[in-house]
Amino acid sequence: MKHKIKIKPHHFIDIITSFSADMVILEPHSYGHNVHSISKTILENRDTLLEIDLGADDICKPCIHNINGICDDLLDISNRPKVPKFKREWNLILDERWCARLNLDQGEIISVLDFCELLKAGSNNLMEIYKENNRENTIEREMKLKKGLKKYITSSVAYNA
Repeated sequence: MKHKIKIKPHHFIDIITSFSADMVILEPHSYGHNVHSISKTILENRDTLLEIDLGADDICKPCIHNINGICDDLLDISNRPKVPKFKREWNLILDERWCARLNLDQGEIISVLDFCELLKAGSNNLMEIYKENNRENTIEREMKLKKGLKKYITSSVAYNA
């Protein structure tokens, strides 16, 4: 049986983007979230199934900021005044934009490799997704995402513990 992970689109995209520079978080974080173990599973097994989740996903569940399925963590909006102050609101905006671009729906199930192929086709002009962010940072994010996708798709084993 294939492993299935409930995941927000932006969480998956962040993992692949970090993979481009070998910056994937593989150690536990002080917040207690599950980025490290989910990243490891995704990088070790291309057949992992992902269930698109716009709420508290498997990364969020053990986090200290997950209060009954609602993230209470705040964003630093000093350089992005048009962004909501709560991470949950900003993340939902990003995830809805990604879902629209990639034609994904809440609850849809897709393999890691198929999600990468969708992203490869839909990773141009990230300013439409991250329009409130700094242009230079978004251009860099787009380059890292494309590099991470290429690296993941073309490698036989993305990560070997």
